[in-house]
Amino acid sequence: MDARPIDVVFLHGAGEGAFEADSLLADDLARRLGPGYAVTVPRLPVDDDSGDSGWLRMIGEAIDAAHPPVVLVGHSAGGYLLLKALAARASAADEPVALVAVIAAPYPGGDPDWTFDGFELPDDFAERLPASAGLLLYASEDDEIVPFAHRDLYATALPGAVTRTTTGGHQLGADLSLVAADIRARVPRNRPRHPSPGRTLR
Repeated sequence: MDARPIDVVFLHGAGEGAFEADSLLADDLARRLGPGYAVTVPRLPVDDDSGDSGWLRMIGEAIDAAHPPVVLVGHSAGGYLLLKALAARASAADEPVALVAVIAAPYPGGDPDWTFDGFELPDDFAERLPASAGLLLYASEDDEIVPFAHRDLYATALPGAVTRTTTGGHQLGADLSLVAADIRARVPRNRPRHPSPGRTLR
């Protein structure tokens, strides 16, 4: 059996201070998952003068660096950008991603506050996501940043996704116990691990 921990890539939200605030979430997730899981938080740019290409490139690099099958978690804009990055990857449908968890993510055009140029997903983004991945959508009814209804917009676009209702506002009160429980249930530490085609186990 592979003794390596399962790689969990946590993608933080956008804006000044988002990395520091979301690192609290990632730390809580790592603590609750335990030593069988390795949580990493790549620091994404605060601003991207080229639109979101810098974020998408760095997310792609973080996915490539992870040992498959990987768990991908995105909070707020990090969740939206995670879906966009996966949809943009030519090999995404065949990648051995075990689970994609999207937390409190804004949906493009979900309301006037979240409607602006460049904030968009491909019409067929659902079909471009990894076929092997489970999809989990989380949101708090008391979220003061992204309306709770955005979760259900994602659920409509991703009919195979499981929806979860959390508490604690946009940051879930820095409590990712539900997310950790879902990861442990769906991607247990003793899950058989197989290399993806064309890749070598590290």
